Amino acid sequence: MNFRDSFILVLLPFVILFVFYIKLKTARTGFRFPSGELIKSLKTSFKLKLSRQFVLIRAVVVILVMLTLARLQSPIEQAERYTEGIDIVLALDCSTSMLAEDFKVGGQRMNRLDVIKDVVDDFINDRPNDRIAMVAFAARAYTVCPLTLDHSWLLKNLERVRIGMIEDGTAVGSAIATSLNRLKDSQTKEKIVIELTDGRNNVGDISPVTAAEAAKALGIKVYTIGAGSKGVVPYPVKDFFGNKTYQGIEIDLDEDTLMKIASETDAKYFRATDTESLKNIYKEIDKMEKTPMKEKGYVEYKELFPIFLIPAIFLLFIEIILDNTIFRKIP
Repeated sequence: MNFRDSFILVLLPFVILFVFYIKLKTARTGFRFPSGELIKSLKTSFKLKLSRQFVLIRAVVVILVMLTLARLQSPIEQAERYTEGIDIVLALDCSTSMLAEDFKVGGQRMNRLDVIKDVVDDFINDRPNDRIAMVAFAARAYTVCPLTLDHSWLLKNLERVRIGMIEDGTAVGSAIATSLNRLKDSQTKEKIVIELTDGRNNVGDISPVTAAEAAKALGIKVYTIGAGSKGVVPYPVKDFFGNKTYQGIEIDLDEDTLMKIASETDAKYFRATDTESLKNIYKEIDKMEKTPMKEKGYVEYKELFPIFLIPAIFLLFIEIILDNTIFRKIP
C-alpha cells in the first residue's frame, strides 16, 4: 500500500503543533482562586471535559481529511507487461547524388533525401522503446545524434541533415565504422545499423567489407538499403537564367558491396526504387528487429481513502450536532 499524493502529508506536523498551541493557550485561561480549598469539593462534569476536547476532535477531522486527499492505494492486480527495445543507428547518405528527384510524394517530385527523412521520421515514431542514434555521411561520416530515447530531440536533429553539409563523396565504410563506435559500448542484447546510400564507396580509409567484418565481430547487424530508381533519373540543375530544370543522369549504385555487407553481418539488403518500396523496407525491418522483454508491474489499484473519509464525516457530523445542542453558546 502507498499514498498516491503523499506530498500532502508534510502538513501533518503543523496540525499537531497547532493543537498543542491551542491546548496550551486554553490551559492558561480561567479564574484564579486564592485557595484550592474553595473548589476542592467541586467535580468536573462530563460535559465540561468533553468541551475541552473539541479542538482534538477538529484536529482529528483535519488529519483524516488530509489522509483522504493523500489517496491511500493498494495494488489488486499484477500484470505482465511486454516491452521491446534495441539499439539502432540510422546511417543516411547526404551526398549530392541524393538530390536526384526520382521519388514522388502526392504526385510531386522530391529529392531522395527529403523522402528518406519523411520515412525515417515515421520509423522513429514507431520505435518508442528503442535507443536510436543517427549518422550522416558523404565524403566522411559524423554523428548527428548519439543513442537516445528522447526521440523528439532526435527528430529535430534529423531536420538538420541536408545535402552539402559535408564535402561530397560516398564513404560507405566510414559510415559503418562511425555507427559501430556508437554501439560498441552498448549493453543492449540486440544492436543494428541501418545504412542507406545511393552510390558506391569512393572515399574514406575504411573499406565497406572491412567495416562489415568489424560489425560481425561485435555481433552487430548491418541492414543496407540501396536507394534510387534503376537507369537514368532526373537530376535538378540550373539553366542559364537560374531556373530549375532537369538533366537525365545515371547514378552508380554498388549493390554487390551492399549485399556483402548485409550477408557478412547476418542481415539483409533491400532496394528502394520508389517511395512506397522505401516505406515497406523500413516497415519490414521494424517487424524483424524486435526483442520482447517481460516485466511485472501493478496496473490496477484499489482506492482506500474511504477508511479515512467516513470517520472524518462521522466526527464532523457529531461535532455539528453537539455544537448546536448541549454545547450551544447563547449570547
